[in-house]
Amino acid sequence: MNLEFRCYLVTSGTDRSTVDTAAQAARAGAGMVQVRAKKTSAAQLLQLTVAVAEAVAEANPQTRVVVNDRVDIAMAARQRGAAVHGVHLGQEDLPVTDARTLLGGEAIIGLSAGTLEQVRQADQYRKIIDYLGVGPFRPTPTKDSGREPLGLTGYPRIVTATQLPVIAIGDVTPQDIGELAGTGIAGVALVRSIMQAAQPGRVVHDVLAAWPPERPGSSRQS
Repeated sequence: MNLEFRCYLVTSGTDRSTVDTAAQAARAGAGMVQVRAKKTSAAQLLQLTVAVAEAVAEANPQTRVVVNDRVDIAMAARQRGAAVHGVHLGQEDLPVTDARTLLGGEAIIGLSAGTLEQVRQADQYRKIIDYLGVGPFRPTPTKDSGREPLGLTGYPRIVTATQLPVIAIGDVTPQDIGELAGTGIAGVALVRSIMQAAQPGRVVHDVLAAWPPERPGSSRQS
């Protein structure tokens, strides 16, 4: 499986606009869409996940859809025939080894790792994990990690500590890509920059165009 990480959308909201924005981002070339709605019920999250997966698959079959935290929701959506490709897990979620057992060898499994120690620990499971989401780049209101922001100076050490692709997250904007790309990361995850944009597809185009042309930057065979 060829994974494209340069522009990775993390959704917010649970209404139709969330579904439409995800589809627009996929159509413009976003390689990954993570469905995240932490404060909704399991039933609502399943409904949202299926709707996003169907819309994204129609817009761009190459875009991969994962579910934040919930292996059970990913499995249920797949049983309904939705094109859900895996999960993105936090440190307190189901262990990646168990997620892999449940979801199978072809599923995408991402893991949040916010410290150098967590990155090094995760690298021991690099045959199970497909990528790491590491942040925050800046303080962000969408997720209070309680950690100091990594900034541009924090990512080179993170990247050299693992063989896994590293995705920067935490108030990243298209204007940050040029400098962030130089740290060795594989891609950036965006929430508000895309979800609150009047033209989400334009933002995705801007993000992809900002990556240096000599750096395809982000694919990983899984």
